Amino acid sequence: MFDSVLVANRGEIALRVVRTCRELGIRTVVAHSAADRDSAAVRAADESVQVGPGPSKASYLNIPAIIEAARTRGAQAIHPGYGFLSENAEFAEVCEDEGIVLIGPPASVMADLGDKAIARSIMREAGLPLLPGSREPLPGPEAALVLADEIGYPIILKAVAGGGGRGMRVVHSREDVIAAYDDTRATALAVFGNGQLYLERYLASARHVEIQVLCDAHGNGVHLGARDCSLQRRHQKLVEESPAPNVDPDGVEELGRNAVRAVLAAGYVGAGTVEFLYDPQRRGYYFMEVNCRLQVEHPVTEMVTGIDLVAEQLRIAAGEPLGYTQDDVEFRGTAIECRVNAEDPARDFRPTPGLVTRLRLPGGPFVRVDTHLETGYRIPPLYDSLLAKVIVWAPDRAGALARMRRALGETVVDGPGLATTAPFLADLLAHPLVQAAEHDTSLIGTHLAAPTPSAVPANSAPVLATAPTVPIGA
Repeated sequence: MFDSVLVANRGEIALRVVRTCRELGIRTVVAHSAADRDSAAVRAADESVQVGPGPSKASYLNIPAIIEAARTRGAQAIHPGYGFLSENAEFAEVCEDEGIVLIGPPASVMADLGDKAIARSIMREAGLPLLPGSREPLPGPEAALVLADEIGYPIILKAVAGGGGRGMRVVHSREDVIAAYDDTRATALAVFGNGQLYLERYLASARHVEIQVLCDAHGNGVHLGARDCSLQRRHQKLVEESPAPNVDPDGVEELGRNAVRAVLAAGYVGAGTVEFLYDPQRRGYYFMEVNCRLQVEHPVTEMVTGIDLVAEQLRIAAGEPLGYTQDDVEFRGTAIECRVNAEDPARDFRPTPGLVTRLRLPGGPFVRVDTHLETGYRIPPLYDSLLAKVIVWAPDRAGALARMRRALGETVVDGPGLATTAPFLADLLAHPLVQAAEHDTSLIGTHLAAPTPSAVPANSAPVLATAPTVPIGA
């Protein structure tokens, strides 16, 4: 096992990694920006080093500064968390060149699976089902027109280097293809530095189901079940649960084993997620992408399996084999995670940075909160708005939903101008389609309409309503 690990991230995930490292007897160094110099993760670590000013490009995305921090502080490995450099193949390659272990898959594997077009090709060869779409990056908008006419509308344009719900656009008619192509390409260039796009048929009423995998460097792999991440807004996940409800358990088991086989064939090592769209009408799964990192929603898998995914990442990166087989993995009960963000649902989810003057986090049996928040913390406007992840477990789904609504009701984050998504999420979980596990990725855009700012206070939940059918991201 490593003696020292550099944590190249911030917020709740940095604190989460530091805590697991401490339990394993590993010294930690947190690389932080100037804006996070007094953060909970920095205080919890054995050492910290400032790698740049507040903006991400100058700090958390500053590869030379992070490598220098690891070298000068004697870190043998770097844990990138999620976001920032966690799926950056260039960063992985630099780490390999410097003799520093990046806790994730090899750079070449990350590069291949991070390119959505290449990943589709790899998974097609492995026998995973795909939606009709382009086999290679599109050479231009004219090619997009031809292929879209061939497979039928609606289609979705996606950046080959995309992620986090960015760099994608749903197109419903031939007349909109060229403008959508140009807009998506411009976004992809600005966000990812790569303007290549591909397209595939768009399922307007699909479920988002993903398989958690663990693979070691000795050719062993297991899956840890399926998560449902269908409650999304503009392709951003808000609620996740495991196991995925209203799907055939035998089908999930087969999907999981196929996902493990496919990523092992690609040379994958570490924790990863294979994401699928599930068509309830055809009862079919279609490969979307592989996330070469720890997911935000990993706690729900931990709650139903009892497996610490961060600890497993560290052990695998240190060269240890998995200590169990697929038959040893057991699943118990239902876990649900809600992402509490500093956003105002009454104002189209506008971010609400500011000073936290009052904080009350939920508790009680089988309630877990992953957060870096504390009273007096100033939420910066520079980063993602995630404040806390509230995770609950219960023997069955009905109990987990009730427990989560109770926990969200106990959650208070107050301060001048602050609002969070907690009331909105509690309202969302009461929706009949969610209660019946008949929701899909279009639910929020279709059935929940945010009230006008003057209609409710900033911290109140939006009301249920019937709205025009507008797919998320359209």
